[in-house]
Amino acid sequence: MRFRGRMAGKVGGGVLGLALLLGCASPALAVQRRAVPRGNQHHAGEWLRKYKDLPPDQQQKALESDPQFQNLPPARQQALRQRLQHFSNLPADQQQRILNRMETWEHLTSDQKQQARQLFTQFRTLPPERKRKVADAIRDLRQMTPEQRKQTIDSDQYKNQFTPEERNLLSGVSQLPLASAENEPGGVQPEE
Repeated sequence: MRFRGRMAGKVGGGVLGLALLLGCASPALAVQRRAVPRGNQHHAGEWLRKYKDLPPDQQQKALESDPQFQNLPPARQQALRQRLQHFSNLPADQQQRILNRMETWEHLTSDQKQQARQLFTQFRTLPPERKRKVADAIRDLRQMTPEQRKQTIDSDQYKNQFTPEERNLLSGVSQLPLASAENEPGGVQPEE
């Protein structure tokens, strides 16, 4: 599984709620997933948690010395260096949200991950203004119980505010395990 962070600054906030609720993590997830040997059954985000408090130059050294990283093609190594640098430049609270998203993603079933990818693909086709509206709705829905989410999506207000396709997208997102809104307000997109 690969992740890309192009959406993080474009729509912000609740998008990914969609995205990590969509199981989406961050550009940094790619560093953790590829730089740490999978055979050791590392917990999602373990590499980043271990090294996130080091200065960026020491993080880079740790990455460079990782055997799994060393076995990657040079272009992939460079991409991961850039993603780690991006992660390192984020505020601590945003780094923590990313790590929390990675944790949430790890606990999704294969079917839930597939559903999340499909929903995010639908989300990406929305025009920018609609993305913002849907992202805001996702952020709001994440603060509700599952019953409240369903009632809200089925409400006249949402029927007037969102197209049937957007409401189907919101319904699909609301059926996935949603991370707590206070812990997960931002996001990025999955790529696979």
